[in-house]
Amino acid sequence: MKTTQAIFERYEAIRPRLPLMKALGTMNEINSLNDIVNEVDAFVFDAFGVLNVGETPIPGAGQRLQELREAGCAIRVLTNAASYDKSGAIAKFRRLGLVLEDDEIITSRDATLGALDRRHWGVIAAPEDKLDDVLYSKTRLADAAKDYDAVEGFLFLSSIDWNDGRQLLLQASLENHPRPLLIANADLVAPRDDGFSLEPGYYGHQIADRTGAEVRFFGKPFAEVFEMAQTSLSGVAPDRIAMCGDSLHTDILGAAAMGWRSVLVTRDGLFAGHDVGVYARDSGITADWKLARI
Repeated sequence: MKTTQAIFERYEAIRPRLPLMKALGTMNEINSLNDIVNEVDAFVFDAFGVLNVGETPIPGAGQRLQELREAGCAIRVLTNAASYDKSGAIAKFRRLGLVLEDDEIITSRDATLGALDRRHWGVIAAPEDKLDDVLYSKTRLADAAKDYDAVEGFLFLSSIDWNDGRQLLLQASLENHPRPLLIANADLVAPRDDGFSLEPGYYGHQIADRTGAEVRFFGKPFAEVFEMAQTSLSGVAPDRIAMCGDSLHTDILGAAAMGWRSVLVTRDGLFAGHDVGVYARDSGITADWKLARI
């Protein structure tokens, strides 16, 4: 999973689990988002590959957000990052120099936590995550097999501290005793400063392939986070919302399933250095517009 081609092929392999693409259209090239402000009332942004790559902000992104606000457009950030709670997400964007209001940020973690019920959850999380927003009984999972067997369901928030050995413990426990597994970040990978990191979605689909466990995925391209964003944009028609992202199978596919329009950003994310038209043709997933950077 270190190359764009391998990532694309894996997304295509799991395509039956993803939303359907309603229609194949023409992808028109634009120079900046300012070119389409008369056609869009709300811009919804992916973070990784669009606003930042890892801990590095993409040049001009913050300025573009401000220009869009001044043009009368609503702004939302819709991110699959689930390794930190809402306050952590807000703090990260501030570190990156991006001016965002609290209610402009919607995360897949928010959507996942809304699906929890009153059971004892085994939680896979970053070591520094205090899990204060996980309100039910919980055990942080690491290397003890007995902890996996003792819980009533699994909440996978972050792959930061995950490894193949722990994945095998999770798989074995689910094979012996099927229970729900909630994946809070549906991404297979994320673009980083030094390549791609494996994200919870990668491990969740592996479990779904190998066991009969009930695996639920949250975040793009699945509906819950898009519905949260749309609800927050009261009065804005779906076809006046544009999702701006770097991934065909998450950002663009999910937006199309909602009846939104979409912008594929090509320079810094998944398709950096590649002819995205080839991947769009082979997958049948097409954005309304494409551009290098927002």
